[in-house]
Amino acid sequence: MIFRRLDLDTLQQELASTPLQDWAADLPAQLDAKLAIGHGDLERWYAAVEALPPLTAEHIELRDELRLLGTCDDTSRAALKTALQGLIPWRKGPFHLFDVHIDTEWRSDWKWSRVAPHLDLAGKRILDVGCGNGYYMWRMLGAGARAVVGVDPNWLFLNQFLAVKNYLPDAAAWHLPLALEELPAKLEGFDTVFSMGVLYHRRSPIDHLLDLKDKLRRGGELVLETLVVEGDNQQVLVPEDRYAQMRNVWFLPSVPALELWLRRAGFVDVRCVDVSTTSVEEQRSTDWMRYQSLPEFLDPADHSRTIEGLPAPTRAVLLARKP
Repeated sequence: MIFRRLDLDTLQQELASTPLQDWAADLPAQLDAKLAIGHGDLERWYAAVEALPPLTAEHIELRDELRLLGTCDDTSRAALKTALQGLIPWRKGPFHLFDVHIDTEWRSDWKWSRVAPHLDLAGKRILDVGCGNGYYMWRMLGAGARAVVGVDPNWLFLNQFLAVKNYLPDAAAWHLPLALEELPAKLEGFDTVFSMGVLYHRRSPIDHLLDLKDKLRRGGELVLETLVVEGDNQQVLVPEDRYAQMRNVWFLPSVPALELWLRRAGFVDVRCVDVSTTSVEEQRSTDWMRYQSLPEFLDPADHSRTIEGLPAPTRAVLLARKP
């Protein structure tokens, strides 16, 4: 069924004779156990993936954008759009698939354009923690990565990934419906680990950083993106209740405080490469994500503050190395 599309055999071959080999061997049983729990909408979402028309990507662009082109008549394009709409809401993107434009909530390509110039992913095995629908995984392959494994327990996001994977069956990308905590400790097998938009959802941010470090080989690099506030190395915002209408936001450190956390977690060569305030053009509602978004989460009279009166979302990207 659904995991047939993940091609775990090829993943196991890719990770053979690496520190990740035993973990890969255990994955089929672990994923079967997850599938037994499943989700009430899983059958509907997977039916949308199964309804995708047979098309061949004759031109694949992953480096500068995510665009697949190929012969596609009007009937097939209509069927493609209908199937993809069955997976709404789409949050990360955008995707251009055979002239169907999935205009996602986030202009994730803008974020990637800020991050990518600071990275060397050529030939790397990468773990993307909290990978969402896999948008950044495809862009990592476009940047030359050897193989990308994403983990995110959200079943809708998995099916969105599978919709794209349907037209890139040989791509070395695998989305696993697992949380970081469900991976073995001390894997120490990935060259690069990404954690983008995850840290502020963690009740124990230092433990999250330690878990990320455990997944890296020695000398491996962490790419960390998270919400931040202004201040010195002791400045941390802890929302009383909601932050930009999100209940599960726990810690927003300043950049100097986050650098200190990374050093305390044992990372070296810690550096911040980007700080950007999120605009209402970068995150907003669309026909592919019809719920409220950033414009509704900001003070309508002052976009420098959230609706709760807190500093508006500003995100930083930091790089660090495991010694």
